[in-house]
Amino acid sequence: MKIKRVGVVGCGLMGSGIAEVCARSDYEVVVSEANDELLAKGLSLINSSLAKGVERGKVTLEGKSAAISRIRGTTDIKDFSSCDLVIEAVTEDMSVKKKVFAELDKVCPKYAVLASNTSCLSIIDMAMVTSKPDKVLGLHFSNPVPIIRGLEIVKAITTSDETLNIAITFGKSLGKEIAIAPDIPGFITNRLLIPYLLNAIRLVESGYATKEDIDKQIVTSLNHPMGPITLADLLGLDTIHFVASSMYEELKVPELAPPPLLRRMVSARWLGRKTGKGFYEY
Repeated sequence: MKIKRVGVVGCGLMGSGIAEVCARSDYEVVVSEANDELLAKGLSLINSSLAKGVERGKVTLEGKSAAISRIRGTTDIKDFSSCDLVIEAVTEDMSVKKKVFAELDKVCPKYAVLASNTSCLSIIDMAMVTSKPDKVLGLHFSNPVPIIRGLEIVKAITTSDETLNIAITFGKSLGKEIAIAPDIPGFITNRLLIPYLLNAIRLVESGYATKEDIDKQIVTSLNHPMGPITLADLLGLDTIHFVASSMYEELKVPELAPPPLLRRMVSARWLGRKTGKGFYEY
């Protein structure tokens, strides 16, 4: 099956980025939000991102206009009825995601592939609320989607080889580097990343090292673009806490248990860059 029209459910930080890269890759895109206000905000994110791409010389003015012309916003899930592939990018709440998949199953063509952008939740649990679990998989993009090249394709035990191959072809058409991940909590990226971030937070919590020295050592000695504490603030401490908790709940691996300091910072709403204060102040 050749994909021509892509649907994206959710036009927040991730959904807007997914919609943008699809439109820049010549796909017709339908992107939805819960209401007109959120949709306008999401479409504005796409426009701003494309404008930055023009400033950096990554996108031409003509390319920006062409991409925007391929994107149609909606608040009606029925508008996904003509999509060949629909990617869910709503909040990381399994009950919400299951509701989305059940609704998509009713309105999308039987041949359509349904995908989730979840970073840690079970693909099979979403697949089983549909009538076609063989056509459901994970497409885990990383933020910011227009810049980060990696794409995890998550194969559930029910995902057919045909669906997997369609997803691989689609991912490569976006210019992404593909990794096939199993349907286990955290997949590949977060199964490695989350323990790394939590261990750095534990070093701060215990007084073993300062946040500045931890970040400096990783940048200068391992040549990472930023240290783990700065990265944690960038990703959002609430996001890290949620992903770690979800993974720990199923795997019960001690290294995945959120440190008390992280839990307390989330309670205080010190979430990192998005709130102006995390481990650092912004």
